[in-house]
Parts: sequence; C-alpha cells; structure tokens
Amino acid sequence: MTLTFYKYQGTGNDFVMIDNRQNVFDKNNTKLVAFLCDRKFGVGADGLILLENHPTEDFKMVYYNADGNESSMCGNGGRCIVAFAEFLQLITDQTTFEATDGLHFAKIEDNIIHLQMKDVDTVKSFKNHQFLDTGSPHHVQFVADLAHFDVKNEGKKIRYGQPYNQAGTNVNFVEKVNEDTYTVRTYERGVEDETLSCGTGVTAVAIAMHNTGNSVATTINLNVQGGALKVSFVKDGNSYKKVMLIGPATQVFKGEIAC
Repeated sequence: MTLTFYKYQGTGNDFVMIDNRQNVFDKNNTKLVAFLCDRKFGVGADGLILLENHPTEDFKMVYYNADGNESSMCGNGGRCIVAFAEFLQLITDQTTFEATDGLHFAKIEDNIIHLQMKDVDTVKSFKNHQFLDTGSPHHVQFVADLAHFDVKNEGKKIRYGQPYNQAGTNVNFVEKVNEDTYTVRTYERGVEDETLSCGTGVTAVAIAMHNTGNSVATTINLNVQGGALKVSFVKDGNSYKKVMLIGPATQVFKGEIAC
C-alpha cells in the first residue's frame, strides 16, 4: 500500500496529515500510526491527524499520539487541520469542525489560525501547581531558569506520578517574562518527551496565570521552543469562555510512503 500524506507544523509541533474522506486509512492499526510518526523509520511527527467527512459540519478531526493511540484534543493539530482544510478547498476563511472534545470554530486571518478551544469551568489550585483540562489534561508549574531545566526527566516524573497515575497528564513548566508574557516548555504524554510547542498546554498556562492573579491580561503571549502563540479569553464568573488559540500553521511537504 502506498499512502499519500502531508506534513504540517504549528510552532514546531509537527503532524502527519491524511485526507481520509474516502476511508483509505486503517484507523485500528496503531502500529501503522506509530511507524508513520517514527522519526527514524517513518515520516516523523509528534502525532498523526485524519481529516474525515462529517454529516453536518465541515469535517471531523481524528488525532493520534506518536505512540499510535487515539488521544484527546490537540490545539496545534487543530490549527494545522484548519490550514489543511483550506488547502483542500473545503473551507475559505472560517470553519466549524468536530474533534474528540466537541465542536470547534476557527477563522483564518492573514494566514494566522484563530482556533476556539473548549470552555474551562474548573482550575484546581495546589501549593506548587495548577491543574486544568483544556481539551487535554495539563499540569502547570513555575520553575526557575527554564532554559536549563530538565523538562524530559522532570516532566516524566510528574506525568506518571500522584495523583495522575495511569491516565497521566501533560506537564507545563513556566517562567514569567512580564505581566502578559510567559515562556513555556511542555512534556507531552503520548509523545513521552518534550515537544517544541503544545497548543492545549499554552492555553492551560494562559488561563492558569490569570486564575492565580499572576496576570490580569485577557490576551497572553506564550513563547515556546518553536515560536510564539497567543491565547485570549473572556472570564465569566468562575469560567473561561471564548478561549482562542492564535498562531501560524504551515504545510511543510507532501509525500508518499509504502506501508
């Protein structure tokens, strides 16, 4: 079998993207997904995304982690699939699509993707960290000297530690630049390593910074290893609504692979 794929990246978070509207891909073949995401033997990516037909919306997004397992929402992947849908001429400058955590609205302005994320009703505060779900679960923690911090090993300890255990969590380490700007490095479960960017992660960080009073801004700048993102939101009582993840999404190349 020869599979046609596209490679996309959003601030360095990279994905194998497949047009699966004709059901060409074996969705139950976790080994195939892991092979395609393998950086030495396959294409290489943080995850794999299928674009599929939807009965009422523009399309459906199905996301797999690099380990081959279907996963929770991926914000950067969501921005990339919007760019992919525009490339396929399924949409023009705006869209509504379904992902694993429900419907998402997105718009494209000057090649920047504005992706609406799920509302966040609960932020759990602990002595040294925050925990919240932005479509995927996220641990948010301040650290000193983030540039030299051992994200992989320290993130792995937290990812599998109490109280997350088997289900695990993504782990974000944060350093404050100023009142509305933060630097973020993320350990992603499923990838089991640091990635250059995590969309649901920076969304979690932005909301956590506002929730803890570290920032009063409702648009927050997030510096990640792969570039820069913005997150905006509206605080409504204890909830965060109209949450937008804003940043670029780029097609890197198209290819074919025997599998």
